[in-house]
Formats: sequence, structure tokens, C-alpha cells
Amino acid sequence: MAGKLMSGIRRVHGRTVEGVPRWAVIAAYAASLTVLPSCVWRIALGFGAPIGPFTGDVGDMRGDLPAWMPMWGYTILLSVLSEALALLAVGLVSQWGEVFPRWVPLLRGRRVPTLAAVIPAGVGAAVLTLATLAMTPTFDEFTAPDGTIVHLEGWRLGLFVASYGPLLLWGPLLAVATVAYYLRRTRTSLAQA
Repeated sequence: MAGKLMSGIRRVHGRTVEGVPRWAVIAAYAASLTVLPSCVWRIALGFGAPIGPFTGDVGDMRGDLPAWMPMWGYTILLSVLSEALALLAVGLVSQWGEVFPRWVPLLRGRRVPTLAAVIPAGVGAAVLTLATLAMTPTFDEFTAPDGTIVHLEGWRLGLFVASYGPLLLWGPLLAVATVAYYLRRTRTSLAQA
């Protein structure tokens, strides 16, 4: 069973590059998984589960969402986009983060420039860390349709914290994986020179 699981992971994420420290691999994969609980919470809320601040009609939560976009579609789209961005951390330890994959036109097979991965990942790590820290004091505040502030309480608050709490680790874990990628790639470049 474990062999099949590892085989599936390798197919989806590619092979881990030789010489990557185990702690960097753990940081990259953990960074990609920190988003998953919030995605599940958001999708459940979008389908009308009574887990959020508004337990009435799903239409009460629409805010500025266009009328043509169903709430469940929006939550799925937002969650897939969030997880896709989080999965980019795995590229910092995988073969596709070293050499462009075959399906990338004009670049296939070429080496990924180190700074082309490090700069966006570093900026992303900094923005994620600062944004989550800035939002932490008011994380449980939601604006109701009538403009009042609503706070989560009880089991809803516990579920929300369990779902969104891991996001506090996304930025730092991405930073760790980014530093490991940079050090590995620059040492390799210096050794080849």
C-alpha cells in the first residue's frame, strides 16, 4: 500500500532531486498541504454547510460575487487556485523545478534559472507570512450583509481555527524550501564553474 502511495505521489509531483535534504522535502510538501484544510472548509461552506458565520441562506454570503457565478463554483475555483499555487512549493525539491517539463513550449528540457524560481517563491513566502500575521488578530471577524461585524463562536470557531490555522505555516515553510533550493542550486553552479 505504501509503495502504491509513493508511486502515485511521484507521478503527480515528479521525482525528488538527488541531494535535497529530507527537511527541505518535508517543508515543501508540508507547505503544499497547509492550504488543503481551508480549501475543504471553503468548499463545504460554498455548498451550504452551516459551518460559517452565516447559517442562513447561501445567498446571504454572496457579497460582490457576480450573479452568473454560483457560490459553490466560486469556492471550488478559489480552492483549486489556492492549492495549485501551494503545490508550486513541491517544484523546489522536484525535477520539474530544475528542468522545464516537456509540455512547456520553447523551454522544454532547459534548466530553470535559479532566480526564476527563488524570486517568486521568496516574494510569495514573505507576502504569505506578513499577510497571515496581519490578519491573525481579526481572523474570526466577518462582515454580515447588513455591514455589522460577526464573530465565530463555539464549535464553528474551533473548526475554522483548525481549517485556517495551518495557513500560518505556509509562508515560513515556503521560505525554508526556497532557501534550501537556492543553496543547493548555487552550490551546484559554483561546483560546475
